[in-house]
Amino acid sequence: MSTETIERRVTTPKIAPRYRVLLHNDDYNSMEHVVQTLVQVVNLSQPQAVDIMMEAHTNGCALVITCVKEHAEFYCEGLKSKGLTSTIEPES
Repeated sequence: MSTETIERRVTTPKIAPRYRVLLHNDDYNSMEHVVQTLVQVVNLSQPQAVDIMMEAHTNGCALVITCVKEHAEFYCEGLKSKGLTSTIEPES
């Protein structure tokens, strides 16, 4: 009787790198438009959108959301399509 050895490779899933979606202040869009766009594109609540808009207005830039790269690119493009200035950057 022969014995067969089966090797099992243990793989650990890699965690996808996360990216920050940033909203930059501009002199073109109204505060109401910025809030409405954040609610529509990123699915934020009204109070969350107001806080982000005010931070961008006050500091020049605000963190909108941190997520995987594909989602960050999607949100960034969505904000840009509505006339807002947005960028993404790696979280770390």
